[in-house]
Amino acid sequence: MVCFLLLPARLPGTTLMGYGTNWLLIWLVGWSLRRPVPIAVGVGICLGLLQDTLVLPPEAGLLPSHSLGLGLSGGLTAMLEKQRYIQEDFISVALIVFAMVVVTETVNALQRTVLGGEVIAVWSDHQRIALSSAVLTSLWSPACYFPLSQLRHWFYRSVNQT
Repeated sequence: MVCFLLLPARLPGTTLMGYGTNWLLIWLVGWSLRRPVPIAVGVGICLGLLQDTLVLPPEAGLLPSHSLGLGLSGGLTAMLEKQRYIQEDFISVALIVFAMVVVTETVNALQRTVLGGEVIAVWSDHQRIALSSAVLTSLWSPACYFPLSQLRHWFYRSVNQT
């Protein structure tokens, strides 16, 4: 909930070249590490639809949607954990967040290209958006992931004790 509320906020240190931190993606990566792939994909799609309600004007229609990129990112993150390619530490989470921001922004650029956007302009913007957002989001990921991880561990311990 906090990540969703931070999404429209432009706090000092959370923007780079006019682009903000993708708080929902940080939460999705941290949450998807221990989840089955279909559930992670479903949650990513739902988060994308929620993000669309915040940032897309009503006349924009259904596409381009953040749900495709976030769904793919959730599924890929869950698959990485299942294959044991990663561990649950700050460096791994930051690297995964960096990669998933690039995946999400690439899916958005593909959607804009398919919908008739000017190819050169879309992909020039994509480079700037993906790189600045990936750097910024991966730098903020430990600050967001650590409290969420501690809260999850506390919750599981309290549930198992009862």
